[in-house]
Amino acid sequence: MKMLEYCQRILAKVSFDRHLFAKELAKSIKRLETADISRLRQWCMEHFGQRYQDIILNTFPAQIAM
Repeated sequence: MKMLEYCQRILAKVSFDRHLFAKELAKSIKRLETADISRLRQWCMEHFGQRYQDIILNTFPAQIAM
C-alpha cells in the first residue's frame, strides 16, 4: 500500500475526533513526499472540508496550492 493511501485510511478512521484528525494530519504531512502532500490536501478538502476546513487550511504548508 502506498503511503498516501495509508494516510488517507488513517485519517478516515480518526475523522470522528477533531483532535485526532489534526494530529494524524500533521503526521501524514511529515511522512509524504511533496507531490503526495498536494494530493492529500485535495482529498482532505473533498472528504472533510465541511467539517475540518480550518484544521486542513492551517496544517498544510502555505506553498501547497489546491
